[in-house]
Amino acid sequence: MGEDVIGEVTDYFAKVGVAGIQVTAGVLSVGDTIRVKGHTTDLTQTVESIQIEHQSVPRAETGQVIGIRVKDRVRRGDAVLKLTP
Repeated sequence: MGEDVIGEVTDYFAKVGVAGIQVTAGVLSVGDTIRVKGHTTDLTQTVESIQIEHQSVPRAETGQVIGIRVKDRVRRGDAVLKLTP
């Protein structure tokens, strides 16, 4: 299983459990499996929804800032990797 860096965490909203992510390379779609990796973070999960400006979208591309719900705390600067089979 491969891992490709697709973005970076820019913000974390603890009350709603949402990470703000800057997509820096490639495409991220609903249903993809991601890994958030940082100094104290190591989280793997499936992307259940993606939002841009509070609107649900099926995918995000390079240059977009998105919000996704995460199941655990992430931190600003954590790398977001897309897992490929």
